[in-house]
Parts: sequence; structure tokens; C-alpha cells
Amino acid sequence: MRMVMLVLMAAAAATFAGSAPAAAYDYPWCAQGRGFGFPGDCSYQTYAQCMASASGRALYCNINPRAAYGQQTRRGRHYRNYYND
Repeated sequence: MRMVMLVLMAAAAATFAGSAPAAAYDYPWCAQGRGFGFPGDCSYQTYAQCMASASGRALYCNINPRAAYGQQTRRGRHYRNYYND
């Protein structure tokens, strides 16, 4: 009996140690809807993967704002700060 419990505990520890939370992913597509915080479950590399996961769950897919806007550079005029010169 002890051996069975030891094996089960080792399997559970290996399962939890190898899994990462969904918020750690910054893939381009997020499943969004009721029950998810913003921006949602962003663990999908393609729109098709996201739609397959969202199907039947009252969810929709949208672009991950962190992935979409994280690569942009600031554009526009550069204003000089005269107070710190």
C-alpha cells in the first residue's frame, strides 16, 4: 500500500512541476469570454487552435494585446524636456 501511495504522489508531483500557468504564455491568440480575466487564455499559436478550443464553450478568439502592441515602437515627435537640462 505504501508503494502505491508513493508512486501516485511522485506522478502528481511530476505533473504539477511540468505544467506552466496559462498566463505565462504570450502567444498571438487569446480565448476570451465569461470566466476569463483580461486578456484571457493566451495559449494559442494560431486562430484555428483558438477557435477549436473556444467551440462549444461560449468563448471567442481575439488578438493578444501584449503580443500585438509589445513589438511596436513609439512614433511621433520627440519633445525635449527643458526642466531637467
